[in-house]
Amino acid sequence: MDGLQVVDPDSFYCVLGEAINGPGGYFGWNLAAVGDCLGGGFGAAPPFSLEWQHSDSAGARLVSDHGGNGAFFEVLPEIFMDRGVDALLL
Repeated sequence: MDGLQVVDPDSFYCVLGEAINGPGGYFGWNLAAVGDCLGGGFGAAPPFSLEWQHSDSAGARLVSDHGGNGAFFEVLPEIFMDRGVDALLL
């Protein structure tokens, strides 16, 4: 997954969907939906590894608070880990 293509939460969902399910792939449009997708039935199901290149660039853009759950970027590794995804932040 290329973090340089992530400029906001909407682009994150698009990039994640395409990284997992190919061009035009869906993998959620909010953090709850990403968690649901990681439960299976929407393409890849855990356990799997997700290589996130340029994650620092994406993280700098995903700094907004998301529903009182802390910074968006900080919540993502927790979601991945809780669902059995080994997120490699490169």
